[in-house]
Amino acid sequence: MKERDLESYVGTPPGGNQSFADALAAANEGTDTRRWQKTLGAVGAAVATCGAISSALVKTDSPSYRKLSKPSWQPPAAVFPLVWTALYADIAVINSLVIADSLEDSDTSAARTHAGALGLTLLLNAGWCGVFFRSRRRGLAAAWAGALAVSSADLVRRAWKSAPERGVVLAPYAAWTGFAMLLSAEIARRNRR
Repeated sequence: MKERDLESYVGTPPGGNQSFADALAAANEGTDTRRWQKTLGAVGAAVATCGAISSALVKTDSPSYRKLSKPSWQPPAAVFPLVWTALYADIAVINSLVIADSLEDSDTSAARTHAGALGLTLLLNAGWCGVFFRSRRRGLAAAWAGALAVSSADLVRRAWKSAPERGVVLAPYAAWTGFAMLLSAEIARRNRR
């Protein structure tokens, strides 16, 4: 703060000059600087719960699953946990950013609406595993996967509206659930009784 050439053009700021630390503190006054961490913690817990429920409901070693006729384009079983782990991390981070930004803008209505859309998607996500692996109702599982694909595409749309980059980063989730819908429909078609 030794050079003050700018002051000859714009004048001294109201209240005088401040140190960087004082200016930063003044700019953040009244701001919850831990909002992002709190939001990520809550959203991350919801996503982790969805992942745990989904994993508990998957039963690929059952005789009924092994007997299913599956298309040649179904990925190997080892791919699914890797893809879902990456997608769950993506879902948690991007949706936390969208909700935290809405809260930062004091738009609690938008934050609640987005959280509701996320909650619906997570319920559909976890529930699909139960329908597909536990109920053995392949047609219902295909319809459920369709609802999940629509819901995840809506999340991508909402993230895009918040910031286009966020929509791009979340898009693989919608693509994967769309693929899951096609795979579920093909398995249902092949295994009609």
